[in-house]
Amino acid sequence: MSSSDVESSRSGNRSVLSHESNKIDDYQTNDFSADVAPTEMPKKPASAYVTVSILCLMIAFGGYVYGWDTGTIGGFLSHEDFLRRFGQKKEDGTYYFSNPRMGLIVAIFNIGCAIGGLAWSRLGDIYGRRLALVWVTIVYMIGLVISIASIDKWYQYFIGRIISGCGVGGIAVYSPLLISEVSPKHVRGTLVSCYQLMITLGIFLGYCTNYATDHHYTNSVQWRVPLGLGFAWALFMIAAMLFVPESPRFLIEVGKIEEAKVSVARSNKLTVDDPSVIAEVEFLAAGIEAEREAGTASWMELFSTKGKILQRTILGVMIQSLQQLTGANYFFFYGTQIFQAVGLEDSYQTAIVIGVVNFASTFPAIYFVERFGRRTGLLWGAAGMICCFVVFASVGVTRLYPNGRDQPSSKGAGNCMICFTCFFIFCFATTWAPTAYVIVSESFPLRVKAKGMALSIAANWIWNFLLGFFTPFITGAINFYYGYVFMGCLCFSWVYVFFFVPETKGLSLEEVNIMWEEGVLPWKSASWVPPSKRDSDYDADAMAHDDVPFYKRMLGK
Repeated sequence: MSSSDVESSRSGNRSVLSHESNKIDDYQTNDFSADVAPTEMPKKPASAYVTVSILCLMIAFGGYVYGWDTGTIGGFLSHEDFLRRFGQKKEDGTYYFSNPRMGLIVAIFNIGCAIGGLAWSRLGDIYGRRLALVWVTIVYMIGLVISIASIDKWYQYFIGRIISGCGVGGIAVYSPLLISEVSPKHVRGTLVSCYQLMITLGIFLGYCTNYATDHHYTNSVQWRVPLGLGFAWALFMIAAMLFVPESPRFLIEVGKIEEAKVSVARSNKLTVDDPSVIAEVEFLAAGIEAEREAGTASWMELFSTKGKILQRTILGVMIQSLQQLTGANYFFFYGTQIFQAVGLEDSYQTAIVIGVVNFASTFPAIYFVERFGRRTGLLWGAAGMICCFVVFASVGVTRLYPNGRDQPSSKGAGNCMICFTCFFIFCFATTWAPTAYVIVSESFPLRVKAKGMALSIAANWIWNFLLGFFTPFITGAINFYYGYVFMGCLCFSWVYVFFFVPETKGLSLEEVNIMWEEGVLPWKSASWVPPSKRDSDYDADAMAHDDVPFYKRMLGK
């Protein structure tokens, strides 16, 4: 199939390719993959991807916007002026936040994110990924204005956080989605992980800003300056969209073939006329045409078993849910309160240490996700976090208050808990934090990708809300026994990853789609070979069947 075949014979929003993919039903792309993509996109040294990496970092800055909110909101709860304006007054004249109000102020943002992620899921399919990111960032800014303008009505601040959340929910869908579609497959996992890198940078700098404003001001500057800076970050995000390329898959979908070639060439640092660029565009066009044959995608299609879409939907929802159930936001949202409980005089400083560990640990994560793969990282990460919570919870329960909770805490026990908190953050930041977004951005076919990612990430936000809202109540009832709850969730996470999460390292998004359709078993997926690279001895059927007992599989036998 020549490039002219792709460009010609298009009517409205539909292309009629000369390739036999017109006859393919639903998602059966297996037959054309070997024919359409004979020219492999060349793998280049890391230095060749500097330009596309910078562009993807600009897209990933959406993660910074979310991280900034996470890093600042926990500190707001301890700011004197914020307490006086939005808290409740005791009989002795001091101000405080009740558990319901604290939970709502912190966690309602995540409900807004879930709503926004679902509500804006069609924007990217209609107007493109870049314009969708601009729109949802503007929504975030509107929410910030409402919050900054709050005087003494906590529910006004509450409403502002809901609207800001709606914007960030859309950003959380379209930032990883656009990165996954413009980045070369050889470095896709690394570049999608940059979204998490930006989240950790936002959290860290949010902690630092809280520390500075709390120690130098006693008025509304304490919390209005961090909110105002969030407005500046949003403006930067909008400006960045002027420089990044549009998704080639979206461009092909709307018939802009030449622009798609430019986007592919720009991402892979090749010329528009390079044979591998032309082959890649033809391959993408054939896959899009095959998907279009099934008609317009609806929300119900996410629950269809054709093409194993339901299985992918369940995977996306589970991975995003389990990322929250690791317990990481237990430390990020309530870190200052937790470390006050272990006897620290200035818990802001410890929160900054956590921010530094979180940010620094994301750099090796960018390397690990492509070097060791998605499955391996998730399995090792879950195992490491289990060990950390065992120590953290056990020390908190048995050693922190040797003379009772009404007496001073043990400094040695507190230091131990802080140390294992840092180990936990390292394990989380290098594995589950970025990899959950990588897996979701790779798992869905184009026709349902935005909807699938929106639903998956909505699950993340909902669990984020539940943990943020109920944590004050739970810790008030069981204190550090809460760590054992997260430990149990992590044990389940390890088992789930082993049996249900396939390895997608080094595969194009179209090849990932083929692997799902062939029903490859997750624990065999690392050995799967795409149809275009198979020799005559390759047994595709063996990849979908396994007679080894499950306990031997888990032991690698």
